[in-house]
Amino acid sequence: MTETEPRVTKEVRGNVLALGLNRAGKLNAFDLQALQELAEALTEYEDNPELRCAVLFGHGKSFTAGLDLAEVGPAVQSGKALFPDGLVDPLGLRGRRRTKPLVMAVRGWCLTIGIELLLAADIRVAAKDTRFGQIEINRGIFPFGGATLRLPQVAGRGNAMRWLLTGDEFDAEEALRIGLVQQITDTGQELEAALEIAVTVARRAPLGVRATLESAWQVESEGFDAARDGLLVQARKLMQSEDAAEGLRSFVERREADFKGR
Repeated sequence: MTETEPRVTKEVRGNVLALGLNRAGKLNAFDLQALQELAEALTEYEDNPELRCAVLFGHGKSFTAGLDLAEVGPAVQSGKALFPDGLVDPLGLRGRRRTKPLVMAVRGWCLTIGIELLLAADIRVAAKDTRFGQIEINRGIFPFGGATLRLPQVAGRGNAMRWLLTGDEFDAEEALRIGLVQQITDTGQELEAALEIAVTVARRAPLGVRATLESAWQVESEGFDAARDGLLVQARKLMQSEDAAEGLRSFVERREADFKGR
């Protein structure tokens, strides 16, 4: 790519938005422009009522080799925010939180912030040749994008520490075993598999999808008790929606539901 080309491509497929990391010549390593463009793209997705699911993938042979430390390192050292205020934070750590589903498709290298993006996503698909690594410990730093918070929850503390503390790489089979990804495909098929999942999710009731994500987020951010107390409140609200009425009609009429998100 040239410096004038976008760092993130966008393609709308019906109700699904496909986002592609577009710095293939640098193994899609994130510089500050790429970080900002990803946040902007996810904000556009969040604010567009016609879009119901998104997929993030990498152009070229890799998902991402991680952060471009030559540029991002000094910004972190100075305390500069990686994502602009008011935009959706792709890592879900600070500022505006995504409320719509995100599926990821990875191949080649998926290092450092690549794993942290996976952990912030909802469903993850990997090509069988993918190599993963949380290698910050090898550079004298540590994973500051959420891996220390989320990987123990996903993989169990021992599994997480095995990879966080050694900085060793691991393969797609191990990623599947510890729950970092949910599906492995042949190389070259991972994006289509992720898009197929996204199309299925996009057909479901948008209010129900959002409520499901909110409940899962609430467990992470506020704890089990707070999320539990919101279950019946959310259920009662959804039962009064047009989508719930349409869901019942479609079941009785034996047809696919036409949800409007109301």
